Amino acid sequence: MRVVLLSGITALTLALSVQQVSALELSAAVGHTQESTSSLRLGLRKSFQSSWWHSDLGALSGYWAAGYTYWDGDKKSSNHSLSVSPVFVYEFNAARIKPYIEAGIGVAAFRHTRVEQRDLSTAFQFEDRIGVGLGYRNQRLGLSAIHYSNAGIKKPNDGINTYSLHYSLAL
Repeated sequence: MRVVLLSGITALTLALSVQQVSALELSAAVGHTQESTSSLRLGLRKSFQSSWWHSDLGALSGYWAAGYTYWDGDKKSSNHSLSVSPVFVYEFNAARIKPYIEAGIGVAAFRHTRVEQRDLSTAFQFEDRIGVGLGYRNQRLGLSAIHYSNAGIKKPNDGINTYSLHYSLAL
């Protein structure tokens, strides 16, 4: 399974790196679930390189996020997941430090169908996220909430939430 995870991360990295390099960001996040399981996430972000709804207040843009998450449960319930998601970002106009809000819905694949006491039932999950943060030059620091659920494809559908502090750096 490690080979599959590493192959997936390599494929995502290569697919995203084919595009313009300046539009890439490396991201890292640390978080906890509602049951205090730690989560560690590494990812790449590729800007849409477009923005819409420009106003004096700000503008809407976005990015593609691809990530690997390690879920640090007890010996029997640690897990790994790969995910990809389009994320829309509204960045407010400000002088130097730019506040933003973001939201996105994507997909994830888990190695196991359990994380601690949560029974996800399927390896395939939807990934819903919301977040807030601050951007400064080529860096972002923020807070996010991400919910994973199979949307009722199979029961039980306990789902899981993770609340994270994330940082990203444009390459």
